[in-house]
Amino acid sequence: MNRTVQKSLFFIVKSVRTSPSNTAGKLHAWRGLSTTPDPPTKVCIVGGGPAGFYTAQHIIKGRPDVQVDVYERLPVPFGLVRFGVAPDHPEVKNVINTFTQTAQHERCRFLGNVNVGKDVSVDELRQLYHAVVLSYGAEGNRSLGVPGEHLPGVYSAKDFVGWYNGLPYNRELRPDLSHDTAVILGQGNVAVDVARILLSPLDMLKKTDITQAALDALANSQVRRVLIVGRRGPMQVACTIKELREMVNLPETQPDMLTDDFHGVNEALKDLPRPRKRLTELMLKALREQAGKEAHRKWGFRFLRSPLDVLPNADGTRAAAIRLALNKLEGLGDEARAVPTGEVEEIPCGVIISSIGYKSLPIDSAVPFDPRKAIIPNTMGRVQETTGLYCSGWVKRGPTGVIATTMNDSFDTGRVLLQDLDSGAIDISESKLGAQGIAPLLEKKGVRPVSFSDWEKISDEEVRRGEAQGKPREKMLDVQEMLSVAWA
Repeated sequence: MNRTVQKSLFFIVKSVRTSPSNTAGKLHAWRGLSTTPDPPTKVCIVGGGPAGFYTAQHIIKGRPDVQVDVYERLPVPFGLVRFGVAPDHPEVKNVINTFTQTAQHERCRFLGNVNVGKDVSVDELRQLYHAVVLSYGAEGNRSLGVPGEHLPGVYSAKDFVGWYNGLPYNRELRPDLSHDTAVILGQGNVAVDVARILLSPLDMLKKTDITQAALDALANSQVRRVLIVGRRGPMQVACTIKELREMVNLPETQPDMLTDDFHGVNEALKDLPRPRKRLTELMLKALREQAGKEAHRKWGFRFLRSPLDVLPNADGTRAAAIRLALNKLEGLGDEARAVPTGEVEEIPCGVIISSIGYKSLPIDSAVPFDPRKAIIPNTMGRVQETTGLYCSGWVKRGPTGVIATTMNDSFDTGRVLLQDLDSGAIDISESKLGAQGIAPLLEKKGVRPVSFSDWEKISDEEVRRGEAQGKPREKMLDVQEMLSVAWA
């Protein structure tokens, strides 16, 4: 055993001995360090969401000599599957079963409650692992870039979704829903999800894992009309037919569309690709049938409109309306561009939600980052101008696509990494400490990782609390509470 390994193991054993109450937790969190040796090749993944777990899955299946450690900032895994998928879409969350199988694999170790870039640097990880994969997603908000966007009453869809899905960072959001009209800027699936949650009958939401705080706020909500605004036309709308169909069939609501927004669409239908044609036909059907419906809650798309500014109320304390530029299209199909006509429109509204996209943020000054594209510059997942550093998921390609897109993208990164191991592009002749070297670094900073078994204790408690209320689970919103349950 070399002197560095001896020193690291001595530090761990000494720390455990001097803190008897933490002995089981520390040995459990770093399982494998004192008994069964890790495989010789060490790979770590930063980010415990879909991209991280799919990448880990592919690497583990690809080589029997690889130990994969997944680092996650929160004490809980699964990223946007837990915090981004709409609570009334439980079937989408079934992928958690696959991630759990990966996390429980003998050559995979989940290390939650570790903030890479703060608790440990990427350079430190690179020194202690043969390869490092950055899969930490996109936690930033894209700015509208218009006056008034920072007024109270304006929210990002990312934060709003995080609020009703129990993301600890958004637990204090407390959106003001005491207004009749909400405007959502953007027409992707996230925008439609938000609209549906705002207008869904409470009895539907009570059966989901939406947080109790969100349920209470929605029970008192005065929002009766939701407009989903996009800069282009019906034939460029970004949502999918599943989400649109859910809105059309949402009980106790009726569509609220403008006939003028669909000018010329009927004539263009025959030339559309089949998926786009079906989506457009469903919008036209909703437009035709809306007059025959009567409901006190309404939703509708507003096309060919771009935000100009958010208008304050009389005393300037909060948002009261939004001013939109009216556009025309130049070009055809998905390549059509929205061009302002010079006309404007104002919509009175007390709730404005910006759903124009997430963006990745730099994790560490040592990692290249393209601020314009908000991604890590890479070639097929290999971070440019580095060796042994990779990326997958949204930080690799941008915040687009669904979970299946992330799966394929992550498998591609895993495949490239395995190719580099096979070809010798990654030097595995030198022994690496992996988690054995990370343990003393975290110990010095007072950071205790959460193992997957620790997470399962959190999950069991959430399910127990949920069952008491007739829900699948009641998520914990406070990180310290999570840690208390995990280490009890």
